[in-house]
Amino acid sequence: MSLHKAESEWWRDSQESILPKDETVIEQTQFVKLGRCQWWFMVALNIFFLIVGQAAAVLLGRFYYDRGGNSKWMATLVQTAAFPVLLIPLYFIPSSKDPSTSSAPPSIKVLALIYFALGVLLACDNMLYSVGLLYLSASTYSLICATQLAFNAVFSYFINSQKFTALILNSVIIVSFSAALIAVSDDSSGPAGVSKWKHILGFICTLGASAIYSLLLSLMQLTFQKVLKKETFSVVLEMQIYTALVASCAATVGLFASGEWRTLHGEMENFGEGRVSYVMTLVWTAVAWQVCSVGVVGLIFVVSSLFSNVISTLSLAVTPIAAVIIFHDKMDGVKIIAMLLAIWGFATYIYQNYLDDSKVRRRQTGVTESHNDSSA
Repeated sequence: MSLHKAESEWWRDSQESILPKDETVIEQTQFVKLGRCQWWFMVALNIFFLIVGQAAAVLLGRFYYDRGGNSKWMATLVQTAAFPVLLIPLYFIPSSKDPSTSSAPPSIKVLALIYFALGVLLACDNMLYSVGLLYLSASTYSLICATQLAFNAVFSYFINSQKFTALILNSVIIVSFSAALIAVSDDSSGPAGVSKWKHILGFICTLGASAIYSLLLSLMQLTFQKVLKKETFSVVLEMQIYTALVASCAATVGLFASGEWRTLHGEMENFGEGRVSYVMTLVWTAVAWQVCSVGVVGLIFVVSSLFSNVISTLSLAVTPIAAVIIFHDKMDGVKIIAMLLAIWGFATYIYQNYLDDSKVRRRQTGVTESHNDSSA
């Protein structure tokens, strides 16, 4: 019994800088059930999904615009339209009945209201991202998206009672400076035919989308803690499926209400790489966004919304470089400095977790030695 209690305290303490102050059923049971290696495997797997999915989705989205695509609502729709693929892992990971969850499950009405609100918010966020990517280069777009970390710091503090250390605060400030460099620079490497006004509009939309995205992450984490109160990965998939369903319906309504659906056939016929390439670009963009979403929500579930947002900034080391190689984006000195600042901010956050892990290991060793001495 003493060893089990010590292990439970060890896992809770090891997350003290990245979990909320008011621990709930999720945090109290999740890390006890997962061994240390299993927990890190889940974290690493979700990080891989997030980085690869996000980088691929952004590059394919830019490719869609560069080759003749122009429908903002279609670009919005593909960000959630592939949600049915999540039914496959949901089928193989059935929801388990956990006896440790003593609270009554939320009503269908409450769940429907939550999923509808989150889905509509997600659709608005996707639309802003689509406009931003239309008027910005892939590298500039990715660097501006790093501001979501600073926004999430505010939302996590007020909504999730997130604890912060000096190193975490430092990472937030540095990433904010990284985005500020992009804001004040004269980016002449944007897409062809984009005016200065449209470039500013793209910056504002991407900045607004980053703020809404951060709010969405914090609200998802709050839903896990206060409403769902379950620690099965199937719950994560269900939330993603239902919110994506609502967001896809909202984007579809926007596509038809705006009249952009009439231009889709012409886009496909005039697409620079051909009709098959047009369809495959949209399909794989949709799949990439869902892979990214699984990683995002998975990290919210396993760790926290702030950690999920910090990992999103790691794609800054992938997307801009890939954009330079694939789309020949101009990588000037300002962008390089902004990217290095963002990576520095990410590194300081990871170092804080390394310090916490080392501290807790020493504490666990002390507890184990104390227990062995008392047993002797």
